[in-house]
Amino acid sequence: QVQLVDSGGGLVQAGGSLRLSCAVLGNTISIYTMGWFRQAPGKEREFVAGVSWSGGNTYSANFVKGRFTISRDHSKNTAYLQMNSLKPEDTAVYYCAATKRLGVTGPYDYWGQGTQVTVSS
Repeated sequence: QVQLVDSGGGLVQAGGSLRLSCAVLGNTISIYTMGWFRQAPGKEREFVAGVSWSGGNTYSANFVKGRFTISRDHSKNTAYLQMNSLKPEDTAVYYCAATKRLGVTGPYDYWGQGTQVTVSS
């Protein structure tokens, strides 16, 4: 059974950057579509970005386009979310996700435990 371990969250000032990592354990990352979601307090979980198994197809939510970049490194069995120009409204728990389906926007079947991102104004 695949296990996802996400990390890299923390406290950062507005305008700063963070890079989240998602390590895939128990199987090779190359067979999975990978994605990132987030959930702010009192809000539903929302899609942030997704990348196809090959890395050739990516899609990001409008609210992060131009600021966040999703990528994957098969040699490290890890996916990443590079977050630049962070805003206070980006504060949330961020979750890594994986699926063997083809669509990068979901649905996803496997989830990481979540990593907290807090952006101060």
